[in-house]
Amino acid sequence: MIRAAILHGGGYVGRELIHLLLNHPRVSLSCVTSRTYAGAPLDTPHPALRGQYNLLFIDPTELDCTTFDIVFVAAEHGKGAASVKALLDRGYTGDIIDMSSDFRFSDVNTYESLFKVKHPVPELIQKFSYGQPELFAPYSTRYIANPGCFSTGMLLSVWPLHLNCTEVNASIMAITGASGSGIRPKPTTHFPERDGNVRAYKVLNHQHLFEISQFLNSGISLAMVPVSGPFTRGIWGTVQLKAPAKRSEIARWFNEVYGNHSLIRLWPDMLPELRYAVGSPYCDIGWVVHGEHLVIGFALDNMLRGAASQAIQNMNLLMDWPIKTGLVPEA
Repeated sequence: MIRAAILHGGGYVGRELIHLLLNHPRVSLSCVTSRTYAGAPLDTPHPALRGQYNLLFIDPTELDCTTFDIVFVAAEHGKGAASVKALLDRGYTGDIIDMSSDFRFSDVNTYESLFKVKHPVPELIQKFSYGQPELFAPYSTRYIANPGCFSTGMLLSVWPLHLNCTEVNASIMAITGASGSGIRPKPTTHFPERDGNVRAYKVLNHQHLFEISQFLNSGISLAMVPVSGPFTRGIWGTVQLKAPAKRSEIARWFNEVYGNHSLIRLWPDMLPELRYAVGSPYCDIGWVVHGEHLVIGFALDNMLRGAASQAIQNMNLLMDWPIKTGLVPEA
């Protein structure tokens, strides 16, 4: 057993992490911090946890770094790095999995131009590994930058092309549920505004497109249109391009990359449906070739595979446990 802590666990990602860690067979959840809910039970912001656990939120300033071995930092962008710095300043020496964007970009200038904030600890960026478990593990550090939700679906979808093509021009459309905007209400996530509507935003300029572009070869050109959908959770998207090879060859590329990865489900000759991925730790990837055209489809739960369950995958890898531990029942 190892001891885990969650910093800033009052939001949606915090809720999912609490649930997963409480049910993980090799982890004891030792503490969850929140300035807003300090001293209150976990079920105060997360009513689904009522009756399941008697742990109380604590204020981050009261955190005892000797009581846990791994920490999940669920702070919002711009504040994750500050939380990590505070941990290290207090002498913490264990593993860190950061859920924000603060350590996903190797170039601090790109980060600062996208988020319009000064990075508080740019000297720590190189200490973090980008935590895409199927593509980049084993990692060179014990500090992991957990990928973004759109980033997960897009990068996994185009990676076989990156490995096999010198030049790709693709258009991506991806639609996300309201939970992707976080727990704080906003005009664009207000139910009367979102229900029965789809709305594009950050067209061709979403930060997750820049997040994955740093890993792709220079011949891969992607144009992304992110869309706000009238549902709560999940991401469904397509990557459209001129087919770079025959149908059988494209199928071989995907099977060679993902055939041995148990938390990616392949759907050859069809595009996956969102409903089968929501509530699961899987990323579903399918593709259709028709004449000169290739469409790759992806579906995932933005709060799980796009955040919390992917963080559990990364913890399992750091601990040298089977990657599905605590996520999928053992056969």
